[in-house]
Amino acid sequence: MEIILCICIGIGLSAACGFRIFVPPLIMSIASLSGHLTLANGFEWIGTYPALIAFSFATILEIIAYYIPWLDNLLDSIATPAAVIAGIIVAASALTGINPMLKWILAIIAGGGTAGAIQGFTTLIRAASTAATGGLGNFIIATIEVCSSIFLSLLSLIFPLAAMLIVMVIMFLAVRKISQKLLSE
Repeated sequence: MEIILCICIGIGLSAACGFRIFVPPLIMSIASLSGHLTLANGFEWIGTYPALIAFSFATILEIIAYYIPWLDNLLDSIATPAAVIAGIIVAASALTGINPMLKWILAIIAGGGTAGAIQGFTTLIRAASTAATGGLGNFIIATIEVCSSIFLSLLSLIFPLAAMLIVMVIMFLAVRKISQKLLSE
């Protein structure tokens, strides 16, 4: 059961990376420093004060940047590969007590895939908002994304199974929307 919870935590945190890249590592750092999260071997650096400071500054900058209308769309092009990488890292760091080969397979496929799909979904939503409002409505999207990332990160650590259910619903919606977009082109 502990392995299942670790997988749920890892995937939940990866999904949160699809909304905001640096929020989940920041929350992981806080949880690790406060003794509420055990990190996998080799990822203990996430639970250090220098990492906490770096993640804090990165999170603040990322949140502010997404409130600048032209910059938010530019960041989406950079954020997609970065979200996949962040999703892989947070998933791998949460997967304790698992064979290293299985850990990396799960981290790459489930963690990176989930983060990438959600990031792609949010990119489509932001593009639609930009087209409909000239970018003026994007602050609403940015607020929803940061709140979603915080909520999903915390839920993943407190109620991992509930977070996993929410991730499955979000993934269904994201895959459906992305498929519709690809088929319409």
